[in-house]
Amino acid sequence: MQILVLVKQVPDTATRIKIDADGKDIQRDGLTWVLNPYDEYAVEEALLLKELHGGTVTVLTLGPAKADEALRSALAMGADEAVRVDGQPADALQAGWALAQAAKALAPDLILCGKQAVDDDQAEVGVLVAEFLNLPQVTVAVSLSVDPAAHSGQAKREVEGGVQQIAFSLPAVVTAQKGLNEPRYPSLPGIMKAKRKEITVQAADLGIAAGVELVRLTPPAPRKAGTLLKDLPGADAGRELIRLLHEDAKAI
Repeated sequence: MQILVLVKQVPDTATRIKIDADGKDIQRDGLTWVLNPYDEYAVEEALLLKELHGGTVTVLTLGPAKADEALRSALAMGADEAVRVDGQPADALQAGWALAQAAKALAPDLILCGKQAVDDDQAEVGVLVAEFLNLPQVTVAVSLSVDPAAHSGQAKREVEGGVQQIAFSLPAVVTAQKGLNEPRYPSLPGIMKAKRKEITVQAADLGIAAGVELVRLTPPAPRKAGTLLKDLPGADAGRELIRLLHEDAKAI
């Protein structure tokens, strides 16, 4: 079974993000970069499926040379091969197109990826790849099983009020939600082996117009200072809280 995992390198969520002076990008110097946490669930699920059914796990990313670090993190976990599509997409549409073209050439039986990247939180690329390849897709999966011989699979996804179970044919695209599994820690031998592993690099096919234009990045507005209700008896504090919620916060 040939499994392809789409991964992305993102800033660590604990890193303080600043915007460049031109307002078009973030300041990238000094940032700590990591493998997108949701993609870790996808890599782990691919490895579990490989252990169960055999085959290979290939990780694929789109970006500059620095993105090789994310690929090596996945290789250290146990992935077999790594491919980087070298390019700078303008938006998720171009990213989805470029990754879809690279995935098509690899002809996997199953494509996995995280449900979203934690830097832009758009949750679009996995869905777009499935659309461009005209493949069945299941998003935010919390359980996954496949039958390679029958070219089929089943997945569960949490929905409001319950769990939805979906049957699908292979090949397909599945995006991973937290709870799908518990990603393993790379072993020291795995880390050393990943450092020596060759990464295949190919040019990006950005042969589709961007769907959006970046005008300017702006930080969120600073939060207003909170109101502390003190020195008021219980009943008066309650009435004041209701007044604040009604008149200031307009919550009721």
